[in-house]
Amino acid sequence: MPRTEIVSAFSIAMALAVGGALVAPSQDAEAAAAPGNAMDNRQASSSSGQPGEGTLRQRINQLPAEKTGEIDRNIFHAQVLLDAAGFSPGVIDGMDGDNFTKALRGFQEANDLDVTGELDDATRTALLRDQREPTKQLRIDSSIVDGNFVRDFPDSAEEQAELERLNYRNLLEEVAERFHTTPGVVMSLNDPTEPFGIGSVVTLPNVLPASRDYEGAKIGEYRDWFNAMNVNATGKKGERILVDESEGVLEVYDAEDALIATFPVTTGSENDPLPIGDWEVTTYAFLPPFSYQPDLFWDVPDSEEEQMLPPGPNGPVGIAWLDLTKENYGLHGTSEPQTIGYAQSHGCLRLTNWDVLKLAYMLEPGFAAEFVE
Repeated sequence: MPRTEIVSAFSIAMALAVGGALVAPSQDAEAAAAPGNAMDNRQASSSSGQPGEGTLRQRINQLPAEKTGEIDRNIFHAQVLLDAAGFSPGVIDGMDGDNFTKALRGFQEANDLDVTGELDDATRTALLRDQREPTKQLRIDSSIVDGNFVRDFPDSAEEQAELERLNYRNLLEEVAERFHTTPGVVMSLNDPTEPFGIGSVVTLPNVLPASRDYEGAKIGEYRDWFNAMNVNATGKKGERILVDESEGVLEVYDAEDALIATFPVTTGSENDPLPIGDWEVTTYAFLPPFSYQPDLFWDVPDSEEEQMLPPGPNGPVGIAWLDLTKENYGLHGTSEPQTIGYAQSHGCLRLTNWDVLKLAYMLEPGFAAEFVE
């Protein structure tokens, strides 16, 4: 299939501080051009058509309901800084919760702070070494809407198998995932009655990476997805991972055995527990299709037919699959980032799509993976 790329998905309009965040609001920065957010644009062959103009409220009505709450600006800013430091809070939503606590504990341990899991003064000071503002205003460029979206996303595997791609439902869902958040948060950060489409200037979490100079044969033609998901190309490199089932967290250690990153994960269920032991992650597959085999799922009738589901960010394994030496197990992305750490899986380890790409960039295939209870 020919490959079409879209470039310059966003251009930075100005920097914007969230009032009442970890630091006092700063003056607006001068306008600057952003690196191209090029992306593999082989889209689903649904009848959804091109995304037209619409308000944020209209677009969010096309998406599944999500749990929302009032954004705490201090927590929001801390989540942005934790994300940039490599200690993922999962979705950036400005709300307290287990994933935020896990990220704080990881950051504190890595920085020789008291491991409290609280946003205390010492942790604030350490986080604020990164002086980025919590949000950016960005203009949506026309190139981001070159492809089709799957507006009426089918529920059944049989109907999903008929699509060419399991893509985003609309532009709002795509933009939210690129900026490590949810559609509800994007709506909360902006006026929901304003138009949301080509040319719109919107406020988003400031997760823009320090570098987009991606290297390495392992990512090959999928470099554009790392770019689109705002993965930092200059982050630290890891040697091994440790997954603690009881904590629901994946820890990355470097060659000196220092903790350098943490990610919230969904680790399994009573019916499909995490495979405790020592394994290796041998190969990476980006945008993989998914072989849907009902006999492997305890909650699916074996009478259902097997299906080969197409790839896409809204597929069962999301954007990437990192294969374990245990058969049928791997680390992979998800179509529902807000559920990571709060739901069950069928034994594999699920991360957000942006976090699984971060993990893949930090470690070389063949890395050791230790799973403990």
